[in-house]
Amino acid sequence: MERLYPQLILDALATVRYPGNGKNIVELGMVADDIRIDGCKVSFSVVFPKSTDPFMKSLLKAAEAAIHTHISPEVEVDVRAQALQTPAQEKAPVLPGVKNIIGVSSGKGGVGKSTVASNLAVALAREGYKVGLLDADIFGPSVPKMFGVEDETLYMHEVDGRQLIIPAERYGVKVLSIGFLVDKNAPVLWRGSMASNALRQLIEEADWGELDYFIIDMPPGTSDIHLTLVQTIAITGVVVVTTPQQVALADARKGIAMFLGEKVNVPVLGLVENMAWFTPEPHPDERYYIFGREGAVALAKELGVKLLAQIPIVGSICDGGDGGEPIALKDTVTGHAFMHLAHEVVEAVAERHGTLPPTVKVNVTKR
Repeated sequence: MERLYPQLILDALATVRYPGNGKNIVELGMVADDIRIDGCKVSFSVVFPKSTDPFMKSLLKAAEAAIHTHISPEVEVDVRAQALQTPAQEKAPVLPGVKNIIGVSSGKGGVGKSTVASNLAVALAREGYKVGLLDADIFGPSVPKMFGVEDETLYMHEVDGRQLIIPAERYGVKVLSIGFLVDKNAPVLWRGSMASNALRQLIEEADWGELDYFIIDMPPGTSDIHLTLVQTIAITGVVVVTTPQQVALADARKGIAMFLGEKVNVPVLGLVENMAWFTPEPHPDERYYIFGREGAVALAKELGVKLLAQIPIVGSICDGGDGGEPIALKDTVTGHAFMHLAHEVVEAVAERHGTLPPTVKVNVTKR
């Protein structure tokens, strides 16, 4: 075995990448300057922004494996986690009964973000999970229509001495949207602070209860609404929706950069390529690439993020959204694509937590 020295250790650790952004832990400054070498024994610390970082266990194991792989399996490794923020400094969770918070975002409008968010929520509910869906697209709420609850009247009840909004519920999904509180035929003319306050109210003053997955349909683009969300709740990760078209991909790239930037710092679970191809419903094996071909596949590979699903276009997906019956309720080609997306999201979240995904409770019967 060759003689050990700090740079050799750093070179090995430079092969360990932080999930979601493709950068290695040395480049990110996560390796502390406390590397100690004693014969064939090595000790060092990996610094995490928070003590609750979901990648902590998997990265520590990856760091140890990198030393054994790139130097020698004979090296005795003592790697420790070091948090910049202590538990006492961290805020109490706003939604203590919610296990996972998933943002669904897009770099631009018109790529089917709300359709993906709605169908992802329904698909997860079909799998037996407890699911909530928040329509945070303040200026263009469309979730109420997609769930057929546009005329829903909201009520409040008392929980532990607090008056909380009762979310609407359909298809096993708890749903809240600013669309319930404004005239659906009039534009929402609010300044950013008003929109942020309304959003906080829908999050903090609603009875979401116990949820396995809390899906947030975010506004398109990059705005202060996104900052409000990440400052209000601890988002597990985001799903970025795009089409194969180059214009959409350019904006998706910006959206991913925003989430991985220092101000937001939210992991990207992966990309969804919506409108990946057109398939005539009577001929499910036919594919017509009308918006380009596999643009999101290339972008995912370039940025080092996961491609979660490719969703085809069929006429029924539009009819389902307009009619208040998400296509994920049905065992069709597109319905199966959204069920696949749900499985991929569950696995991506499990990878973040360093655990195996929960056992699927309900199987979808394919024709």
